[in-house]
Amino acid sequence: MPFSLLDLKQLKKNTTGRKSFAVLLDPDNLDERGCLDIIQRCNAHTVDYILVGGSLVTTSNQRSIIRLVKQHSTIPVILFPSSSLHIDAEADGILLLSLISGRNPDFLIGQHVIAAPLLKASQLQIIPTGYILVDSGRQTTASYMSGTTPVPHDKPNIAASTALAGELLGLHVIYLDAGSGARVPVTPAMIETVRKTIAVPLIVGGGINTAHKASSALSAGADIIVVGNHIEKDPDFIQEVAQVVRKHNQEVTV
Repeated sequence: MPFSLLDLKQLKKNTTGRKSFAVLLDPDNLDERGCLDIIQRCNAHTVDYILVGGSLVTTSNQRSIIRLVKQHSTIPVILFPSSSLHIDAEADGILLLSLISGRNPDFLIGQHVIAAPLLKASQLQIIPTGYILVDSGRQTTASYMSGTTPVPHDKPNIAASTALAGELLGLHVIYLDAGSGARVPVTPAMIETVRKTIAVPLIVGGGINTAHKASSALSAGADIIVVGNHIEKDPDFIQEVAQVVRKHNQEVTV
């Protein structure tokens, strides 16, 4: 079985090389029918985690999406919040994102101070996460809303040093993200460099819109790949990525 994001002790011991697949649901982009279709596909094709959130959540759909997933699936639901406004105790866990690639104090610690009492009172599994935005050839919602400059896509050493700083500060996970609708994903060279530099699990997302890109990210060292924007256009892509992850895991056990 893949290591569990919800078990931090086990999470630190991912020495098996097995990979995981997370689907990101954006509350702004899904209605109930579309969400149910994606949930059913996730159940059928061994998706490991369902992330809920986005860089700009302008609707009140988040809670209904979480409830829908919980009613129709046993897949863990993990919040992917853009601010303290988007904490919901009905989820299983939360990626407590610190935007360590930027220099905006609100996303390094400010929102966390506001969220801390709510998180302490909740039953959510807290997953301290070093979030690194990577340039994808266009400005993304995440970079615009955070007012930060992404790491240049061709500077893997900057990403690796940033990730290492996050690990040394005690963060449990590093997340390299090219952003929703990225023209190009995080490069295999950057993923490989970061993977060799840190010991904690590595999540990679943004711009993964082909099976080849998914496979390249996994081969380069991603422990978890996240797909969101593309499955809204092509839900069949869930099966394609699941097959890629399954193939990588079969190779590990051989």
